Amino acid sequence: MERDEHGWADLRTYAAVGDGRTVALVARDGQVDWLPLPDLDDTPAFAALLDPADGGCVELRPVEPFTASREHVPHTNVLASTYTTASGRVRVTDALSTGVAGRLPWAELGRRVEGLEGRVPMRAVVRPGTCLGTAGPWVQGSSAGALLRVDGLTMAVVAEVLEPGEDVQGPTRLHRTDAEREVRVDLEVTAGSRSVLGLVATAAEPLWMPSGRAVDAGIDRTADNWRAYSRTVSWDGPWEAAVRRSVMVLKLLLHAPSGAMAAAATTSLPEDPAGGKCWDYRFAWVRDSTYALEAMMRFGLREEPHAAVSWLLRTIRERGTAPDVFYALSGEVPRGEVQQMQAPGWRGAGPVVRGNAASSQLQLGVYGDLFSILRLYVDGGGALDAETGRLLASTADVACDRWRQPDAGMWELHTARHYTSSKMGCWQALTHAVHLAELGQVPGDPSRWRSEAELVREWVAEHCWSPEVGAYTWYPGTDRLDASVLLHAVSGFDRGERMSSTLDALRRELGHGPHLYRYTGAAAEEGSFVACSFWMVSALQLCGRGEEARALMEQLVDGPTPVLNDVGVLAEMVDPATGDWLGNLPQALSHLALVNAAVTVHEHAGR
Repeated sequence: MERDEHGWADLRTYAAVGDGRTVALVARDGQVDWLPLPDLDDTPAFAALLDPADGGCVELRPVEPFTASREHVPHTNVLASTYTTASGRVRVTDALSTGVAGRLPWAELGRRVEGLEGRVPMRAVVRPGTCLGTAGPWVQGSSAGALLRVDGLTMAVVAEVLEPGEDVQGPTRLHRTDAEREVRVDLEVTAGSRSVLGLVATAAEPLWMPSGRAVDAGIDRTADNWRAYSRTVSWDGPWEAAVRRSVMVLKLLLHAPSGAMAAAATTSLPEDPAGGKCWDYRFAWVRDSTYALEAMMRFGLREEPHAAVSWLLRTIRERGTAPDVFYALSGEVPRGEVQQMQAPGWRGAGPVVRGNAASSQLQLGVYGDLFSILRLYVDGGGALDAETGRLLASTADVACDRWRQPDAGMWELHTARHYTSSKMGCWQALTHAVHLAELGQVPGDPSRWRSEAELVREWVAEHCWSPEVGAYTWYPGTDRLDASVLLHAVSGFDRGERMSSTLDALRRELGHGPHLYRYTGAAAEEGSFVACSFWMVSALQLCGRGEEARALMEQLVDGPTPVLNDVGVLAEMVDPATGDWLGNLPQALSHLALVNAAVTVHEHAGR
């Protein structure tokens, strides 16, 4: 069942469910291998994804050999998996449950087991891990039943037969065993039966113990909540299934308490299968928030963009006068400390880390990202408050001064250079600042911003264009290329002959079939970057090459080896030779790039 002898599952087998605070990854064999509690950026009590032996998991599968198929309950982030054995069929429905009026005040993983045919023995095991080598789990008996405790978490397992089903060789039976470090439930499922298994958890607070019927009702309530959300998404364009599923995945990555968009649900899944390129992506990048807002506003959504804009502006004002590269989901500025955890990493390709050192870098492109968000917000019907206007005026002045400096670039590299896409990002910030000032949303005289934007454009034209390569290069004085330049066909910096020629050069230099690597030399150390391929789709369309854009999109979404898995999840990277996934998942930037590519092709068709 796509799990090797050491317990590692193929990354393509993971589906995601979530509740607005955290995300669970469920492998095709029914095992939850990743579940931080109660928040996504907490150290995970269930992390077999990175450590099968001691990471912890929630198992639920037939005892005998089986095949599996799965899909989402229509228009929801509730997962339905069907397991077929020699003796029958069973459906398992998984949800991280939400409440009547939003998220629950505790975490609740609900797993409904329904007998479809015959009689199928099932086994469930809830086994907390060591929180990546930092804590010791145990099971404690109490008047309320057995409690599982680890690292400040209090958890309990709910197991109940709700409907006994057909009397085939006796009634449905459930047997529970509470061991020292795990809870095990053996269940014989008959046709027509319905049982429920639940895991409830709190951190540093009391735990409410729901009944089995309450957990079961929570699954249905959660599906209803997702359906209500799905109805607000307006889309009648091409690639509907992939687009709608990506919007639903992005909603999983929106941190409900703050409005922040997590870059991914995981840490330390390797970009290089040999190890060494492992990062923690459970933070909110300003860049990702920009693209998320663009996607959501194009679908007619308003609540999420407003929440994200408000969170970002409040966070910037509290921490300084210019945006940082990224923030913690709570809004704090990470201190740049990286803690190496005691776990082997996926298939041994460590290190496993908590934290991200890139927070201290200078990345000039973040100015363009911030102004792109605010321009989109205003052009979509929003109005800026006076304090935000003053903040943006100050930030535009900072961009005027800083654009001449070398920086770490979009890819957060250790060598500071005059990266071409960073300069283009400053041009984007300054032109958007002028636009907002002319609308009366940002105070002051925009003449300096307009002048500096033109200086940036002239500097890029003189230093970053290579007639020999026929492309905008990665940085001045090199013939190496960088796919992030594609974003500035989207920004409007250039949609003419030079950008079109750059697209051809990027496909020759960085392409592998429909896939694209991030920059020259990346193929030797990592997979192709999924978002780059979709950025190419958008850039082709905006440069007047619509037929090529549509053909590339078809290859990526519906080709022989689509980049999405069977339940519409995208990772950060793909090995073009094998189709294997690399990097953290679900990856917000990948889903955002897919959505915006589809919308761009649809909106600009025929142009």
